[in-house]
Amino acid sequence: MLLLLAIAFPLSTSIGPVDAALDKADAPNTLRAAFTIELASQSAVRIFDYDPRLPEAERWLLISATGEDSDLDAVAANWGAETSPDGRLFPDDLRASLGDEVNAEDLGAAWRINFRHVPSINDGKYDIWAAERMRASAWLDPVADRIVRIDYTLPRPVKGPDGGKIRRYDQSYYLETEPRFGMSFVSAFTIDLEARAALKVFRRSYSARVLQAEFFFANKAAEEAFVEMRQIGTGENPLAR
Repeated sequence: MLLLLAIAFPLSTSIGPVDAALDKADAPNTLRAAFTIELASQSAVRIFDYDPRLPEAERWLLISATGEDSDLDAVAANWGAETSPDGRLFPDDLRASLGDEVNAEDLGAAWRINFRHVPSINDGKYDIWAAERMRASAWLDPVADRIVRIDYTLPRPVKGPDGGKIRRYDQSYYLETEPRFGMSFVSAFTIDLEARAALKVFRRSYSARVLQAEFFFANKAAEEAFVEMRQIGTGENPLAR
């Protein structure tokens, strides 16, 4: 049996491949997306279309439903009620979350970056609670300078912030590159949770998968500003690809 040993080393997030990958994951808030999303649990599947350019009542539409799952329906309703549901496709404050330095392991085709989530100004009290207890890692393609996956795992059962006990919590985000502007976006995520409270066991396990997406800026001026900034920073016009 061949034993492969990972090479571990500290890594700054402000230089090199991590810095470049975080730049590509830091989408401007004027970048928008119209998308089709599949939400699935063990007992149900829901497919929705979202387009911020449509009238408000038509932006989040159910186009397919199979099976029964009230928890999945609640997840979908909460997502659709957000001011900008497409915001979930863009990594939120990822650079701030990683902090100034991380520990990396060279696993050959990818680097595993282990970090403790640093709360940002957009994090609420539950995010801060989770950051203190979760084990976090990001998978980096050092050749393409891209983060391709982010994992959050609860290493052991803990008392919940509002009582009860959280027995299991695993959440993963999968990132791809949108072709027009070269930005990273969340193409899928999974959540697996089990908690116990008041002698009841609560489980939630579901996934979300982007089936198709179109990316664009909120207006022409925002697009031109992005292109100009990218040309100054890299000498590259992302629209010329």
